[in-house]
Amino acid sequence: MKRAEILQKAEELVNGDRHKDYGDALLNHERIADGWNCIVKGAMASHGYLTEGHVILMMDWVKSARLLNTIEHQDSWIDKCGYSCLGGEFTSKEEVKL
Repeated sequence: MKRAEILQKAEELVNGDRHKDYGDALLNHERIADGWNCIVKGAMASHGYLTEGHVILMMDWVKSARLLNTIEHQDSWIDKCGYSCLGGEFTSKEEVKL
């Protein structure tokens, strides 16, 4: 795929269904930043750094922020389940490392 085709596809996605599904991009990213700031604050308090489990929480929050705009968006619900499974697995491995 050539760069012009990539840019055209990105433009179609940003101005097409994603806007409909996730709402205003600035508002969505403000919500994501709010959630991520909370997660980072908790990670710093409990571990002093971000772990894989914290990253899972952050990715899950991206899906939650999107669902605030379109709660019936099934793909985001499915992704949240996937992140939860990974988070459970990753954090159980963290306990073994300690």
